[in-house]
Amino acid sequence: MTTRVIIVRHGQSSYNTEKRIQGRSDVSTLTEKGQNDARKVGGALSHLNFAAVYTSPLQRAKHTAEIICNCLATPLKPQASSILMEVDLSLWEGMLSSEVREKFPDAYRLWHEHPDQLVMVVGENREHFPILSLFQQARQFWEETLPRHAGETILIVGHNGINRALISTALGISPQRYHSIQQSNCNVTVLNFDPATPSHQKDSKWGAVQLESLNQTAHLGEILPSLRPNHQGQRLLLVRHGETEWNRQTRFQGQIDVPLNDNGRQQAQKAAEFLKNVRLDFAVSSPMLRPKETAEIILQHHPEIQLQLHADLQEINHGLWEGKLESEIEQSFPGKLHQWRTVPAEVQMPQGENLQQVWERSVAAWQSILDSAASQTTGLVVAHDATNKVLLCHVLGLSPAHFWNFRQGNGAVSVIDYPQSAAGLPVLQAMNITTHLGGGVLDKTAAGAL
Repeated sequence: MTTRVIIVRHGQSSYNTEKRIQGRSDVSTLTEKGQNDARKVGGALSHLNFAAVYTSPLQRAKHTAEIICNCLATPLKPQASSILMEVDLSLWEGMLSSEVREKFPDAYRLWHEHPDQLVMVVGENREHFPILSLFQQARQFWEETLPRHAGETILIVGHNGINRALISTALGISPQRYHSIQQSNCNVTVLNFDPATPSHQKDSKWGAVQLESLNQTAHLGEILPSLRPNHQGQRLLLVRHGETEWNRQTRFQGQIDVPLNDNGRQQAQKAAEFLKNVRLDFAVSSPMLRPKETAEIILQHHPEIQLQLHADLQEINHGLWEGKLESEIEQSFPGKLHQWRTVPAEVQMPQGENLQQVWERSVAAWQSILDSAASQTTGLVVAHDATNKVLLCHVLGLSPAHFWNFRQGNGAVSVIDYPQSAAGLPVLQAMNITTHLGGGVLDKTAAGAL
């Protein structure tokens, strides 16, 4: 029984506006905007039936949780948990970010470049590793909480740091990549836990995990999360093509060139409307019909952009599975579908590709796109389910074994930033945004076959 977990960061706080380090300090309070945004989250979640709401005891998170709970169809009382406290940066708390950068230049640089190595000396010369401790804290929360909510939906209201640690520990993202995922104030992130399916993480006690969406902000009136201050690199908008008739039938497509169906064209039109006011500098697509038509529809609002095609963004070659339904594949290749669903990186498609081959060509294509558009800021990349999933693994420093950790709905938009340059570490700003397709904060697109 799948457990759905919705994670929300607290609303804008007084320290957020002042650009002060908050940590576990409980001085900061919600601004008027923070309170209004919390009501917007409550409205976006009001139709969901939550079994429990957990919150950090710090007032900026607790107040956010209380506002959200008052908007729910069945109001709940938030349960405060000390395990959801923000990262402990006691030596910096209350200081302006600029002050920390000036007074602790080496530590501040380490915080941004190697956060897992940051150490603070507290109390009787005791060494404290804030990020490593935060990841332990997150694991403890999952291990204690998930068994109580099998098959239920729960809400967590926390902070930037603890939310990142919760998401990272669930998916197996290294503490070194702490800054590689974004959590905006009052964003919505959705995780699905399936204890019945084995996890590829050796030490996982909660089964398989899927990130359904990350850092949704459309309910706040923000189409895409804003760029970080001092952003110097590129932003790529990664889109999956619209639905095809074979998606609807759950028939494996692979490199058979199936076009969009009418619903897929409508999804592409909605994605086009969603992105019409986003400035684009370039656009690249897989040459296959379904992503190419999706890209062309989106670019109707950007007539000055000429679509480029890149062959290495094509879907995985499923070989002898292509054109077949799951029942037909199971009959011809007994046990292989189960293997594909549980250990995808170990599967060699008969007369087709394996995930490592898809990884190598897709990542090479991604890097070539970044390199060829080095002087441009924002680009559109339209590709496929498998292609997008391996690229998301790449962005977060994960292996192909993590393939199923990510959901990619038809017509969904993901946002990847390179704050420094293409040579620096990327940031997954948002993933699998589908609000423009009419499902609210949940992905209502058909799962479909690849």
